[in-house]
Amino acid sequence: MMTMREKTKYSDEELVEFKILISSKLKKAQEELQLYMSQLNDRADNDESKAKGLEDGIGTVELERMNTLAARQKKYIQHLENALIRIENKVYGICRESGKLIQKERLMAVPHATLSIAAKESRVPIYRNRNR
Repeated sequence: MMTMREKTKYSDEELVEFKILISSKLKKAQEELQLYMSQLNDRADNDESKAKGLEDGIGTVELERMNTLAARQKKYIQHLENALIRIENKVYGICRESGKLIQKERLMAVPHATLSIAAKESRVPIYRNRNR
């Protein structure tokens, strides 16, 4: 009787499926970043908002929020681009800690993941009984 070996990498067909998913998410993320950047540029070009500057705390908070959103979006885009490189190198979906294949369901939900759920959970400290 032959035993099934554990799968160690995704097939070329599966990699194409992931590439389509990631490319779609990347396009959307780049569009969102453009929106954030255009809003930041509009604000920077608006002389009226510069004149209010110090008096308008809400404007400052909003500007900081937009900068934070843009920075997070840039980081997300970089993660997606790195995932595409891993697909091209045929190492996509392999946990960088355990070396085992990350579950397909996880990759469909978080296509730029580089850790399996088990590896991710082992890194996150669990805070129990915090209120004691």
